[in-house]
Amino acid sequence: MSEPNQSGLSDNAAGALAYVTIIPAIIFLIVEPFNKNSYVRFHSWQSIFFGIAVFAVNIVLSVIPVIGWIIMPFVGLVFLVIWVYVLLKALNGQRFKLPLIGDLAEKQANA
Repeated sequence: MSEPNQSGLSDNAAGALAYVTIIPAIIFLIVEPFNKNSYVRFHSWQSIFFGIAVFAVNIVLSVIPVIGWIIMPFVGLVFLVIWVYVLLKALNGQRFKLPLIGDLAEKQANA
């Protein structure tokens, strides 16, 4: 487990917390020392991009009559499983990249 930084919050905990909602992710991108930490920045950006993807898919499925409404709960379950998986990976100190989103997050974290 990573050592706590000046805030008392370890990098692993901050990375996992970024996935809880979009608000901690944005805060970590603004507040020091987290905004200087590549690991926390990566998970914050990935969380934001994942949230945008979930929102977009839900909008698209909600406007597709019947079929979209039927598959929406199953897609939601898949998103829930992915969310728990990346949260646990971050908590365990691993930089797991989601397809497409992970590459964008990595570029932003290293920018």
